Amino acid sequence: MPKNIFTRGHSRLNRTHKIALAGAGTLGAAAIAAAAIPGGGHTTTDEAAPAAKVAYSTKQIQDVHAGVTGQLAGAGQKAAAAKKAADAKKAAEKKAAAKKAAAKKKAAEKAAKARAAKKAASRSATRTVVKKSYTNNLDGWIREALDIMDAKNIPGSYHGLHKNIIRESSGNPKAINDWDINAINGVPSKGLLQVIPPTFAAYHVKGTSWNIYDPVANITAAANYAADKYGTIDNVNSAY
Repeated sequence: MPKNIFTRGHSRLNRTHKIALAGAGTLGAAAIAAAAIPGGGHTTTDEAAPAAKVAYSTKQIQDVHAGVTGQLAGAGQKAAAAKKAADAKKAAEKKAAAKKAAAKKKAAEKAAKARAAKKAASRSATRTVVKKSYTNNLDGWIREALDIMDAKNIPGSYHGLHKNIIRESSGNPKAINDWDINAINGVPSKGLLQVIPPTFAAYHVKGTSWNIYDPVANITAAANYAADKYGTIDNVNSAY
């Protein structure tokens, strides 16, 4: 009988021990949780939750801090890249401006050299132009007249001029016809090629003398008239 009582009593002690152990475990867990809470905190389960939230919040702040740091770093890199691009653009523009200025300067120098060369050539040409001299006789008069006619695009040859001069005046620049119809009409033919004054005035060649007896002026005026009426003095073989 006592043995059965001891057995039941032992069984009840085991349950008590289990309850006690469970309570002690709960208290130990509570004590550990309390130790993790800052001073002055409570050990209730309602107040243990904020500790977990604080831990979560700290990580969130760290993540935000990392994100902001990354953003700042990215912004810095973008700013640096933008500055580098701006500097490169500025350098390129400066280089292009310098190149353009150099090209403009080179063109100006080239133009100046060309003007100087042209001016020098003009001076040289002026210096080298020597007035051609002609003998003061029929040959010289014909040759001077031919040079003027050539410059004025008046046709005629040495032979054509010479044959007509010999026929009209025998080579006398002061010759005057005082017997033909022109003389009768008061406008006698004069000079080497026997030109009447109205014809001489109408066909006078600019640059020559206005004196009808001047040999060169008389020849060029007559040749100019003959070119207009006959194509060239070479086509004239009689009175014209």
